[in-house]
Amino acid sequence: MRDETDPPDAGHREGPEWLGWREATEAALYGPGGFYLLPEGPAGHFRTSVHASALFAGAVARLLVRTYEELGGGPGGPGGIDLVDMGAGRGELLTGVLAALPEGFAVRAYAVERAARPAGLDHRIEWCAEPPSGVTGLLFANEWLDNVPVDVAEVDEDGVNRYVEVRTSDGAERLGAPVTGADAEWLARWWPLEGRPGHRAEIGRPRDEAWARAVATLDAGLAVAVDYAHERGARPPFGTLSGFAAGREVRAVPDGGCDVTSHVALDACGAGVVGAGVADADRTELITQREALRRLGVTGERPPLALASTDPTAYVRALATASEAAELGARGGLGDFGWLEQGVGT
Repeated sequence: MRDETDPPDAGHREGPEWLGWREATEAALYGPGGFYLLPEGPAGHFRTSVHASALFAGAVARLLVRTYEELGGGPGGPGGIDLVDMGAGRGELLTGVLAALPEGFAVRAYAVERAARPAGLDHRIEWCAEPPSGVTGLLFANEWLDNVPVDVAEVDEDGVNRYVEVRTSDGAERLGAPVTGADAEWLARWWPLEGRPGHRAEIGRPRDEAWARAVATLDAGLAVAVDYAHERGARPPFGTLSGFAAGREVRAVPDGGCDVTSHVALDACGAGVVGAGVADADRTELITQREALRRLGVTGERPPLALASTDPTAYVRALATASEAAELGARGGLGDFGWLEQGVGT
C-alpha cells in the first residue's frame, strides 16, 4: 500500500486531488484530453490481437458467418446480419473483418466508441456512441471491459475491506471508507478477500452491468467478450491494476498520460447475463483465446518442410502465417486471454 505525501506535480491535470479509482480512471481515460480520446488511439500505445495479425479479424469474420448460419440464414442472404464492435478503437477490427468476409456477404457493421470517427474509415461502418438496440448477429468486445473503470478495495490492518483512493497527480494511494452495499456483496460473492491485510481486489460490478447492458441489445445471436481474465478460484491476491503507454507497462497514474487497466472477472460478467435471463447457462462458455481461435481454424501449425522444396514462396508465406497464429495463441501471452461466449435468443 502506497501512501505518499509529496506535493503533486504542477504539470498534471487539474481536478480533485484524491478520488476513488473508478472516478479517477473515468476522467483519465474518457474525460477532456483523456487517454482514449487521443488522436492516435490505443494502437499508438499497445498491441492487441487485432494489431498482431490479420488472422484475428479473419477468425471473427468466420465466427460472424457461422453465427448467421446458426440463426437460419446463409452468407449474403436477404437482410444480412449485424456486427457490433464494442470499444472499436479506430475501427481496425471492423475494417479487417469486412475485408475477410466472403464476397457479397451482407453485413451491417457498427463501431461503438467514445472517440470521434476517424477520417477515411470505410463508409459501411456506422460510428456510434452506444450500441444499437434490437440487433441480430454478433456483438464482439475485444479488450473493452478491462477499460470499464472500477474501484479498488484493500484489506486494512483490522481486516476491513476499504476503498483505495488515488491522488490523480502522481498515483499515490491511501485507504478510504469501508466497502459497503452492492460493492461489498459483489466482493463477497466473486472476490472474497477474507480479512487478509494488504490483499486487494478490483470490484468488477460496473463491468458486469456494462456487459449486461451490451448483451441486452441483442435480439438474437452471439455475444463475445475477449479480455485479460481470471476466475473466482484463482483471483490474484494483490489485484492486477496497471498502466500502459508507448508500448510498455508503466505505473498506473490516472492523469490522462497512460492507459489504466485491470484484468476482468469474466465469470462474474457471464453469470450476470445468465441471472438476468438474457442468456442461458447452457449457451454460456468461458474458454481461452487459444481454444477459441483453434475452433475457428487458427492453429499455428507449421507448414510441411517438403513445401520449401516444391514451392519456396508458398512455404515462406505459410511459415509467416503460422508464426502470427502462434503469437495469437501463445501461452503466457495473447493465447491466455479469456473468451466469454453467450448465445442470445433463438
